Amino acid sequence: QVQLVESGGGLVQAGGPLRLSCAASGRTFIPAPMAWFRQAPGKEREFVAIISWSGGSTSYADSVKGRFTISRDNAKNTMYLQMNNLKPEDTAVYYCAGRRYGTGWSSRVNAYAYWGQGTQVTVSS
Repeated sequence: QVQLVESGGGLVQAGGPLRLSCAASGRTFIPAPMAWFRQAPGKEREFVAIISWSGGSTSYADSVKGRFTISRDNAKNTMYLQMNNLKPEDTAVYYCAGRRYGTGWSSRVNAYAYWGQGTQVTVSS
């Protein structure tokens, strides 16, 4: 079983940066894509960014494209989300998620088998 733990959330002013981390334990990283999702109060969980096992392929939601960067360090069993130029509408609980071995690319919430507990990001205006 894989356990994922997010960290790095907090309160930041609009325009500022924040870096989230997602550390894996247990069976460590499974060779499969991983992603970040977020959920704002009263809204459904939504896709933010995805990265391939090698890190060579990434994709982003239109709302964060050009501001967020997803990366991973498989040697450290850690995935990151660098968030720049944050906006109040980025306020949400951010979750990291992993797919099962042998599965492919997906931005759907229900395609992911492993989830962290979430970390709160609050952007003040």
